[in-house]
Amino acid sequence: MLIRYLVLVLFGLCAGFFVSGGVFTVLISVGLIPRFAGKSHTADKIFLYEEMVVFGVLLGILLSIFHEALPIGRWITEQGILTVHTWKNIGNVILCFYGFFAGTFEGCLALAIAEMLDSIPIFARRISFRKGLGIAILVVAIGKMAGSLIYFANQVYLFGGL
Repeated sequence: MLIRYLVLVLFGLCAGFFVSGGVFTVLISVGLIPRFAGKSHTADKIFLYEEMVVFGVLLGILLSIFHEALPIGRWITEQGILTVHTWKNIGNVILCFYGFFAGTFEGCLALAIAEMLDSIPIFARRISFRKGLGIAILVVAIGKMAGSLIYFANQVYLFGGL
C-alpha cells in the first residue's frame, strides 16, 4: 500500500513539474512578462514580476488543493471579526478584482499567442513542411475541442478524474 502511495506521489509531482514547465515555457516564449515591463516602463523590476508570477502559481496551487484545510472565512466569522454577510460581500469584491486582473492577463496572453502564431508559417517554410500544415493545425484544434468536450461532459472539474 505504501508503494502505491509513493508511486502516486511521484507521478503527481512529475505531472505537476511537466505542466508548470509548459506554462512557464509559454509565458517565456511569448515574452509576456517583458512586454508588460516594457509597456509600464518598469524594466528594472522584471525579476520581481517573474517572482510574482511564480508566487501566484504556488499560491493558486495551495489554495486549490488545500482549500478545506484553510478555512479562513469560518475562522473570521467564528472569532466575531466579521459577520457572515459582510465576509461574503468582501469575498465578492475580491472575486471582482481577481476576475478583472485574471481576465486582463488571459487577454494579453491570448493576444501574445496570436502574435506568435504568425511564426508558424515561417517555421513550416524553414523546415520544408510544404503540404499538410492546415491538416496538422486542424487535427490539433479538433483534439483540443474533443478534450474540452470530454472534460465538461464527464464533469471532470467536479471530481478530478474520469
